Amino acid sequence: QIWQSALSTLNPNPTDSCPLYLNYATVAALPSRVSRHNSPSAAQFITRLVRNCLPGGVNRCIVMVCERSEVFASACALARAFPLFTHRSSASRRTEKKTVTVEFFLVGQNNGPIEVATLKCLASATEGVRLAARIVDTPCNEMNTDNFLEEIKKVGKDLGITPTIIRDEELKERGFGGIYGVGKAALHPPALAVLSHTPDGATQTIAWVGKGIVYDTGGLSIKGKTTMPGMKRDCGGAAAILGAFKATVKQGFKDNLHAVFCLAENAVGPRATRPDDIHVLYSGKTVEINNTDAEGRLILADGVAYACKDLGADIILDMATLTGAQGIATGKYHAAVLTNNEEWEKACVKAGRNCGDLVHPLVYCPELHFSEFTSAVADMKNSVADRDNTPSSCAGLFIASHIGFDWPGVWVHIDIAAPVHAGERATGYGVALLLSLFGGASEDPLLNLVSPLGCNGDSPTEDMERDSKRRRLV
Repeated sequence: QIWQSALSTLNPNPTDSCPLYLNYATVAALPSRVSRHNSPSAAQFITRLVRNCLPGGVNRCIVMVCERSEVFASACALARAFPLFTHRSSASRRTEKKTVTVEFFLVGQNNGPIEVATLKCLASATEGVRLAARIVDTPCNEMNTDNFLEEIKKVGKDLGITPTIIRDEELKERGFGGIYGVGKAALHPPALAVLSHTPDGATQTIAWVGKGIVYDTGGLSIKGKTTMPGMKRDCGGAAAILGAFKATVKQGFKDNLHAVFCLAENAVGPRATRPDDIHVLYSGKTVEINNTDAEGRLILADGVAYACKDLGADIILDMATLTGAQGIATGKYHAAVLTNNEEWEKACVKAGRNCGDLVHPLVYCPELHFSEFTSAVADMKNSVADRDNTPSSCAGLFIASHIGFDWPGVWVHIDIAAPVHAGERATGYGVALLLSLFGGASEDPLLNLVSPLGCNGDSPTEDMERDSKRRRLV
């Protein structure tokens, strides 16, 4: 009777909740419909509801009622509600370990029991989300380039992979002028690190390139006192790629996969890059620096050039907290995608809807926009002449120019500046997106299900049916 009474009071607009039995339990309803640019799983609402409504206690339980196609997105959304990093003194004094048990109750078609393999996939994915969020939440006095490399080594050890690491003066000697130029003023030197998964029978080579600016002061073009706090999150792209690489390889990836981490601290000091300096990047192109706070594109340009020249990648995806303008262009919840391939643009949007890490396209038109980087003394400048002319697109085009606009492979750029955090907490954004986008090359059935590029994609009719279904309960 209590249960039925609670259900009758729910009126989601877009969500609603009702406490049960002296707040020992809560029932919450998700929206019955979502718009075409949202995820049918209503992932953002799930995270918010759990953070706000989950009763206290040491042992807690969440029962998620959803369709099988929404299990992956729902699990990742739940994981975001339980961040790992904290330095509160009360946490260190706590003796009891808190446990949250998550159960799924499947409704609709194909609502049989969830297989053990699916549960393992969900465990890998949620661990990846929480790993990425922990790295992004950790301040730079702990998560400097040295410690980020240790995180990479831990993942490599877990997977039986020895990372390739190029550091400090070796970067300069080998021509990585972007990474070296950005990070040379910091106490902890910059680095390029690569984890490589090369299974037998692979038919293509994929490279994920992550921006790992562990802190961004802006360099000599220094940020203000209100815009600098939060810049520990500027490593969000590299953190997401690390979490996704670990989960992807664990679940059995059939193609060659390289995770390339471009790590640096954009610090101020006697050795810092000056505006007017000219750097030679790994592509061989020269760049006149007119804004030291446009540093992410410099290190990613080296990363994608390395992926192209040294790793022979067929598909290069770079992920970065690249521009503040991204949040204006596509908002707080949707990352921005810029790509030279229309099919992959559509796939990114579909993958975002399938996994809850939402994505929306930017304009790709280098013949109209790349002239913003014109320099009188070098191949290009590193920042645009007109900041009102689609700066997020231009920033991505700078990166693409270092593999060439006529490069025959697939290049995808994901700008995650806004969705990498919600308030003062990291979201682990990007892990679920990469797992979904490349799920077609995985041996895991669940990742195949949520992949937009596999044979198990949903038809538009199925999407419409799911959007109009009845309310779901957490």
